[in-house]
Amino acid sequence: MDPSVDPGWEPGEPGEPSWARPGAALGGRGLLALAAASGAAVWATWAVLLMPGFRRVPLRLQVLEAYKQGLRPALGYELNPWLLCLANYRAWRAGYHGKVSFLKKDLWKVNLSDCHNVIVFLAPSVKPPLASKLLAELPDDARVVAGRYPFPSWSPSSTLGQGLDQVWAYDIEEVRREVQGKAQESQV
Repeated sequence: MDPSVDPGWEPGEPGEPSWARPGAALGGRGLLALAAASGAAVWATWAVLLMPGFRRVPLRLQVLEAYKQGLRPALGYELNPWLLCLANYRAWRAGYHGKVSFLKKDLWKVNLSDCHNVIVFLAPSVKPPLASKLLAELPDDARVVAGRYPFPSWSPSSTLGQGLDQVWAYDIEEVRREVQGKAQESQV
């Protein structure tokens, strides 16, 4: 009797498939099903959690490139342990171990008041709350460079590149003036 056809079948009854019995061998079909399910789970984890961070980042704006261009200290924050390992590996491979740092910290909990150059690669949905944090914490002489997606409510001081390599640069002092001007206009 096929348990998948008989709706009244209970585990432990005659006709129970071998894979359903505790301690029974899986057999060829069971191993194949297990391999397929494991592969699907690995792919789903990669596609949802890891792949976005492994997409190509414009070389000229990576933290390593920022260090090469003289921006110091060069410090990156990342919560994803896989991306953190990859970033540290890339810094080591490039010969910048100890010169470029990547820390497992939550960007939302880090005080950015000492930062003068900020480079962000974040999804558009994160930009509005991040804009508020940056305006509240960064000094007037700070510059923010956004890769992939611009800040929707800010006007960039300059842009560079096209498509996936496009970046937007914002001078915080100019952004603050613009935001204050918009706030005054909305009060009138």
